[in-house]
Amino acid sequence: MASTEGLVPITRNFLASYYDKYPAPPLSDDVSRLSSQIRSLANDLLLDSPPSQEESLLIEEADRQPPHKIDENMWKNREHMEEIIFLLKRSHWPATLQQSSAPEDVELANVLGKLSEKFEKTLNTLKSFQAVNSDRIFNTVMTYMPQDFRGALIRQQRERSERNKQAEVDALVNSGASIRDRYSLMWKQQMDRRRQLAQLGSATGVYKTLVKYLVGVPQVLLDFVRQINDDDGPMEEQRHRYGPPLYSLTAMVIFIRLFLFLSWGRFDANKLKRHQVAILEQAVDVYTSEFESFIKFISGVFANSPFFISAEAAGALETRKNDEYKEITIPAGKNFEVSFSVDSVNSYIAWDFSVVQGKISTDIGFSLEYTNESGEKTLILPYRRHESDQGNFCTVLVGNYKLLWDNTYSTFFKKVLRYRVDCIPPVVEPMQPTNEAE
Repeated sequence: MASTEGLVPITRNFLASYYDKYPAPPLSDDVSRLSSQIRSLANDLLLDSPPSQEESLLIEEADRQPPHKIDENMWKNREHMEEIIFLLKRSHWPATLQQSSAPEDVELANVLGKLSEKFEKTLNTLKSFQAVNSDRIFNTVMTYMPQDFRGALIRQQRERSERNKQAEVDALVNSGASIRDRYSLMWKQQMDRRRQLAQLGSATGVYKTLVKYLVGVPQVLLDFVRQINDDDGPMEEQRHRYGPPLYSLTAMVIFIRLFLFLSWGRFDANKLKRHQVAILEQAVDVYTSEFESFIKFISGVFANSPFFISAEAAGALETRKNDEYKEITIPAGKNFEVSFSVDSVNSYIAWDFSVVQGKISTDIGFSLEYTNESGEKTLILPYRRHESDQGNFCTVLVGNYKLLWDNTYSTFFKKVLRYRVDCIPPVVEPMQPTNEAE
């Protein structure tokens, strides 16, 4: 477990100074020029043929401003790239184009194949970026988690949650849902991940038993995961700096998809002209090139971006008093015990204690025992004297567990014990409600 001593969560002001070192490279002027041209071509297709209901939905999206959040734009680009790749598959071309062997149509088919390959490459680049970035954030969080059963439970929870999410997507795909429906679900799942990150920081939801009652989870870590995605939190500076070029690329890919979608619906009456194909080729070349360049740039920014900084760099360090710990004075010749009645196996009993030191070094005896329903006792943790100790035990039997601090060996000295003990039930992800058809 990496130390968070002297650290505070990253702040927006600090990120602003950090991002000053990484100015976003300007997009090519071709992005604006070709976006305008490809949208104009799409508008021309509507002059003699009004849009269908499905086309109207896409037109409405093209007319809206792109989303504000960086990650939502990434998902939007990914969705529209998949939609374009779908349209560029031969089986989804207009029937007359599929069946034609005219030289100009053969040439167009070759162009469409090359465009599809470019989108496939860019889509894979984006998918890789998203996976690496997600793992990096999670692994950074785990670096500062206690490296014991607590970290293992967090990992298990994430793996179980991701398996459930993938099963949900697979079920939707198998039901014949559209790409739009799939990405709507995947974005909802992304928001669920964000909420879970906030829950981890505030110890609510599925993480309530996992974090709120855990010993040793750094408060600075919980503050970080709670605040990172706030509307005016650290990531807002990221949106301010790097959002505009991404917004332009999001608009561009929607325009490309809109043009292709309208073209396929009107192909028999308005066969693609050579100049239209030329503009489409240029637009795809510029979009895929600029998007991959943006991903490469932003990957470097994110890879070097700090999550925690020194208190001095942030300007202040709040003094936190941990009121989760208790103190008790154990007189000489006496002992002190805490008991838990455990109803579920695989529960965890965790402890963290220290003897408040005076002028001389002192220790105290500590042991853990189990008592079954018949009253039979079993020593789980043998008696040993400590100045401080932190640990945990996974229960394999239900029954009563007793933590015992012993000062009977001391004739003269009382001991001031600062302690925290918890019984953590097994972490089970709640069942997701079944969505009824609307």
